[in-house]
Amino acid sequence: MALGRSGTIAALGTTQTLAWASSYYLPAMLATPMARDVGVSPPTVFAAFSLALIVSAFLGPRAGAAIDRWGGRPVLVVTNVIFAIGLAALGLAQGTVGLFAAWAVIGVGMGCGLYDAAFAALVRLYGTHSRSAITGITLIAGFASTVGWPLSTFLEAHVGWRGACFAWAALHLLVGLPLNALLPKAADSRQAGVVHKESSTPAAPPAASLRATLALSSVFAATWFISTAMAAHLPRLLQAAGVSLGTAVLVGALIGPAQVGARVLEFSFLRKMHPLLSARLAAAMHPLGVLLFTVIGAPAAALFGLLHGAGNGILTIAKGTLPLVIFGPHGYGQRQGLLMVPARIAQALAPWAFGLALDRWGSGAMVVSATVGMLAVLALFLLPSVHPSTTPEAQAAS
Repeated sequence: MALGRSGTIAALGTTQTLAWASSYYLPAMLATPMARDVGVSPPTVFAAFSLALIVSAFLGPRAGAAIDRWGGRPVLVVTNVIFAIGLAALGLAQGTVGLFAAWAVIGVGMGCGLYDAAFAALVRLYGTHSRSAITGITLIAGFASTVGWPLSTFLEAHVGWRGACFAWAALHLLVGLPLNALLPKAADSRQAGVVHKESSTPAAPPAASLRATLALSSVFAATWFISTAMAAHLPRLLQAAGVSLGTAVLVGALIGPAQVGARVLEFSFLRKMHPLLSARLAAAMHPLGVLLFTVIGAPAAALFGLLHGAGNGILTIAKGTLPLVIFGPHGYGQRQGLLMVPARIAQALAPWAFGLALDRWGSGAMVVSATVGMLAVLALFLLPSVHPSTTPEAQAAS
């Protein structure tokens, strides 16, 4: 029996938590023992992970087009199988070739099974009424690192990193696959196209479409670059600015709750606002945090972490809602995949590029991330404006 709307959000939130924890958040806990056992350096493991991100970038549009045509259920079910195969292959890897091959397979799963695919699945089901559902799954999956890091650490300690990979593979087959199989079946793509065209929000006019596409791609690339750079280097960055290791770890621990708290705010108060306005506010939070930290110094480290986390939390939702409100739901999945290609590439390059900036300029590397953040804010002002009253959420709130 297919799930209702609340059940769909809960199921997708759970499967997204599993997908993120077993892929994006896996190397942080397992890279060192993995490298030691396979006989490579930890940077080589992260290079293989970067390969997975690049693979996911170029598969995203195809996965989105498949969801546009068949709905999210069949695509996401297959994705669980792909994740399981990739993780099992990773657990069996004996050298560099096996390591990179396994991560390439996991990259296929990431390209077809992370937020972009989940957002597209929701839009195929609910059309322009998807904003609250998108927020709902990010609320749940916002705890992916909170769940994934301790569980990976526990499994590595008790059954080794290979056993941890096998365990994550089993969870995809025993938990993720059945939950995705319970998702509602999307309407026939031809019928859905008619419904979407009739009910969609006014899309950007043709003259503004290219500008909107380029601006959104730039925003997503900039914000994912910042998010990934901070995830990889935040403790080291703060220490370069004179913050103690203990405080740096504490600041890092604040980011997750800040993301979830901001998503709760989006779910309750900010949903009455046009998503473009909330995205502009969110994109400005990282540069504002850098400014306060630069002026005040180490005492503002926690505030910097909270602002960065809150902005990142809302921007994750904006990645799903902005294409919907600007272009409408018709062809959403493929468009979303195309918009995210530069973001995935930026994400793959961010740890290396920001690491170079940190090596060269120390805490001055914050200027780099703040500048990138301000470019994202400026790009958001280039987007065509759609009046809030045209969105179903705004109409319901009025």
